[in-house]
Amino acid sequence: MRISVFRKAHFNAAHRLHNPTWSEEKNQAVFGLCNNANYHGHNYDLEVKITGEVDPESGYLIDLKLLKDLIFEEVEARFDHKNLNLDVEAFKTLNPTAENICYVIWNLLRNRLPEKFDLAVRLYETPRNFVEYPA
Repeated sequence: MRISVFRKAHFNAAHRLHNPTWSEEKNQAVFGLCNNANYHGHNYDLEVKITGEVDPESGYLIDLKLLKDLIFEEVEARFDHKNLNLDVEAFKTLNPTAENICYVIWNLLRNRLPEKFDLAVRLYETPRNFVEYPA
């Protein structure tokens, strides 16, 4: 039986959208308020979707406690109450857009999950703005 399980998580983080190769004027025109030199924050909501075959012995696709711990270690502990630009290595050179944050999270989790599982990540920057990888 092929099925999907989901786990939700939450973290708060600050960031600044900025391309250092652009002028201040272009950064302001493209990113607007999100280019604030003093940063700004979001209350991010995360949904992680794991898809695969149910183990016939346990009845589980994946132990949700293991998934909870994995998300905590790779995402919440790394991003929660951090300035993404300054405190998270992945964003020292990568603009922390919702798209890039989602992709980084996907890679962090993918590297820790068995290949037998398909993985999708949905990241809500606001209740109305969210991204998903893979699309």
